[in-house]
Amino acid sequence: MTPERPIVYREAQPADKEQIDAIDDSFTTDTVYEVVAGDEGFALRSAFVDPPLVKTFPDDEDGEDDGVADGVHVEVAVDDGTVCGFVAVGVEEWHRRLVVQQIAVASTHRGLGVGAALMQRACAYGSRLGARTAWLETTNVNVPAIRAYRRMGFSFCGLDTTLYRGTSSEGETALFMSKELGAGG
Repeated sequence: MTPERPIVYREAQPADKEQIDAIDDSFTTDTVYEVVAGDEGFALRSAFVDPPLVKTFPDDEDGEDDGVADGVHVEVAVDDGTVCGFVAVGVEEWHRRLVVQQIAVASTHRGLGVGAALMQRACAYGSRLGARTAWLETTNVNVPAIRAYRRMGFSFCGLDTTLYRGTSSEGETALFMSKELGAGG
């Protein structure tokens, strides 16, 4: 990415699917959040891990390529004709909440604001459809994403210690984050 060749953000097209699917969303971290239960609820405690944790997400837990579900809106970031990031969202109308189903940025484009720009576009989309909040789920070991989400204005709103049972993420805790949406997200 250079000033002469800025990243283009737009709604995904069917031809983008292969490039979207090829984005590597793995990460490495030397810090995780441990969930500590107490009499008054739960707390998160930052913990150093050595060697660093390398997390690679499986293609699909059930082994099927379900693709993007109906009603899911996808925005992409394109650099020189190549998709370098995407966000997939849907709006749950009954409580007017934008649900961020997945966001990923190619490792070559992380730290450049691509994820923040995609999230801003997703939140603006949700606001246009009347969503009052944006909501997402991540794992307690994805500290790089949690830090990014916090910079984007998200805060913790809950957790689930059982969500990943029986999956390749067994032992991790699902953390839920949300942010209020105003005009324009």
